[in-house]
Amino acid sequence: MLEGLLGFAAVLALVLLRVPIAFAMGFVGMVGFTIEMGYRASISMTARLIIDTSQDYGLSVVPLFILMGLLVNKAGISRELYAASNAFLGHFRGGLAMATIVACGGFAAISGSSLATAATMSKVAMPEMRRFGYADKLSTASIAAGGTLGILIPPSVILVIYGLLTETSIGKLFVAGILPGLLGVILYLVAVQFTVWRDPKAGPAGERVSLSGRLSALKEVWAVLLLFFLVIGGLYGVFDVPPINLTFSPTEAAGMGAMGAFLIALARRRLSLADTLEALRETAMTAASLFAVLIGAWIFSNFVNIAGLPTALSNLVTAYNLPPWMVMGLILLIYIALGCVFESLSMLLLTVPIFFPVVTGLGYDPVWFGIIVVVVTEISLITPPVGLNVFVLRAVVGDVPTATIFKGVTPFWMVDILRLIILLTLPGLVLLLPNQM
Repeated sequence: MLEGLLGFAAVLALVLLRVPIAFAMGFVGMVGFTIEMGYRASISMTARLIIDTSQDYGLSVVPLFILMGLLVNKAGISRELYAASNAFLGHFRGGLAMATIVACGGFAAISGSSLATAATMSKVAMPEMRRFGYADKLSTASIAAGGTLGILIPPSVILVIYGLLTETSIGKLFVAGILPGLLGVILYLVAVQFTVWRDPKAGPAGERVSLSGRLSALKEVWAVLLLFFLVIGGLYGVFDVPPINLTFSPTEAAGMGAMGAFLIALARRRLSLADTLEALRETAMTAASLFAVLIGAWIFSNFVNIAGLPTALSNLVTAYNLPPWMVMGLILLIYIALGCVFESLSMLLLTVPIFFPVVTGLGYDPVWFGIIVVVVTEISLITPPVGLNVFVLRAVVGDVPTATIFKGVTPFWMVDILRLIILLTLPGLVLLLPNQM
């Protein structure tokens, strides 16, 4: 156990020294495995992991979902999502901020990335909210908070990574994220209303759109509904009826989604050859970096397993006869503390190999735990001092102080904590849809 704890501390130290997380986990894992099993065993294990990862068919789901999100972005669907949301909500006080939250939820459903959602919607929503005199703290906070939905509402890249790390059904994880994601949207709308209740000038009402204008805007978002239905419906078995009898695997769903996004972009004549090549290049770079981090995480995971850290933690829990809820509470406190220092993917990859055996040993459902981890990760995206979504937004907007954004997102991470409490006390809300698959 001591070796595992020292390895964990060494990874933390290297990351704080700005060593990339992939190299930090890989290096510590190799050194620790060498100490435990010998140099030859360490080299053999590392080589096998690299080869197996590069040849793993299941991992193709990652670049396909990334490509789908990039093609959707090229097709300009984000603007249409915002226009449709604004048509229905913009005339309320704080309506543009609420429209931003809903549009972020829709874009998250087809992009799978929180950072991409925040960066894209900031370019679409920020100018419109400023035109109507919205306070910067509410405008930026609604974008930063809405962007966090990208890692929960399916398809989610981080849920794919969790599924690969823990060998949990990615299809069930995707379906399990739907209701918590919708709950997050609703609670964010409540946070917007709380903000404008305290300060009515922060979010004045916008223009009311006629019924014909609303219907026209709604027609423009058919592509989002079609893609979401194609991907999630295929995973859920909607097409498994005669004479089709077809249910998608996660990789097949990702392939259909990427192809659907490509055809939609072509149909709208918004995809040039240069755009296509750029999307492919960004997909390759992003997927390669994720695979590097994943390989490093698996190397480190093998070391902590050999060192006996998960087993020792489970034995410790048994020896002290701690109730499961207390253990879960301690784990979540660790996640919240780490979230103040680490970005989301690093935190997930560093901790899941250690905590997952403990949690499942206590009888908790692995799908439920995955959603809980992602919700906690969402909180870390908008809380100081790291708050990755906040810094992405600060870089895109440019003229809004970071402190202003952090002040604005306070009601949003508070309702995130409320959502976490709801999901902890009502696990059936997470498992309702997966249990019907």
